[in-house]
Amino acid sequence: MRIGKLRHQCVIEKPGGQAQDPDTGAMVEGWEEVTKVWMAIEPLSARAFIAAQAAQSEVTGQLVMRHRPGLQIDSSMRVRKGGTIYNIEGVLPDNRSGREYLTLPYSEGVNDG
Repeated sequence: MRIGKLRHQCVIEKPGGQAQDPDTGAMVEGWEEVTKVWMAIEPLSARAFIAAQAAQSEVTGQLVMRHRPGLQIDSSMRVRKGGTIYNIEGVLPDNRSGREYLTLPYSEGVNDG
């Protein structure tokens, strides 16, 4: 992959602690920053679906980043770029050495906040 494709600075977050919802006052699961990384954001497909009588959209794609020794990423985590949340669906090492890039398949749209 060419370095120029890794042009989006994103934040990897993990579940952590509780925060108060400003609208309802209820305590909800919060997120804490793990690290900031440069990534390629590559949408793969989009489809519309109707769930619980509400129109929602689901977009799937992949995030690509350089492998970072010591950084453990799993599907309980998410990636944030500005106001957009990417829910990590898995972690795939690159198919050559497994130590150059990580590919993170993502879903977007319906998430836990």
